[in-house]
Amino acid sequence: MQDTIIETIVEAVTSNNAFSYWEIPLIGFVSAARPEFNDLKKIVSENHLVPRDILPGAKSVICYFIPFHSSVVESNRDGDKASMEWARAYIATNELIAHIGDVIESLMGKDGFQVGKIPATHNFDKAALISNWSHRHVAYIAGLGTFGINNMFITDRGCCGRLGSIVTDYEFEYPAFVDREERCLFKRDGSCGICQNRCEKEVYKNGTFNRASCYETCLENADYYRDIGLADVCGKCCVGLPCSMTDPTKKKRSQSV
Repeated sequence: MQDTIIETIVEAVTSNNAFSYWEIPLIGFVSAARPEFNDLKKIVSENHLVPRDILPGAKSVICYFIPFHSSVVESNRDGDKASMEWARAYIATNELIAHIGDVIESLMGKDGFQVGKIPATHNFDKAALISNWSHRHVAYIAGLGTFGINNMFITDRGCCGRLGSIVTDYEFEYPAFVDREERCLFKRDGSCGICQNRCEKEVYKNGTFNRASCYETCLENADYYRDIGLADVCGKCCVGLPCSMTDPTKKKRSQSV
């Protein structure tokens, strides 16, 4: 089943008419029983859900990262608004993540298994601006990457892209080792920090993250691109970085082995 799920997600991305937006996805599997899920009620929010809240009888969580193509990433480097390519990719990826959930639900349902689907976005408290199911934290628990100081999630293929996750009552095989070695260069040795200066509104100031200012910027972009769909997105703090499209610590990590 595991290989089938991987093939299904890859095919959903690569066979899509909008494939030019994306690179090959990263996919991980993690036990729904891991204690780190309960920790998210302290780390993220007391209202953060655990897998069994999404699906009673949950045994596993499938999570995946869909990297944006280099052309999408480069398009968003300049200007104070998100680029048209970035906005379109955001909308298309939300639709793709919904499609992946539907396909996996149908596939696993044929063998009598259930899934719990979570929206790609807009599943957060509009007042507190905190998600009740953080795809990023789920991906961290699964070992797909670590958090940068810009609050973005750095995978082996960088931080420019989108994360999705699905809960199921099927029990997969899980890796014996979960890689959570720090990928953010600033957190690792203080050698970067470029992302903090990429934001026009100084969302990252004096080492703190201003959620309200960030969301305000995203809403401004949503209004600017209202004719193409809901693009409440920005992404300026993700582009033009050593971690935009790769894990920048790979070389350092290999040298330390």
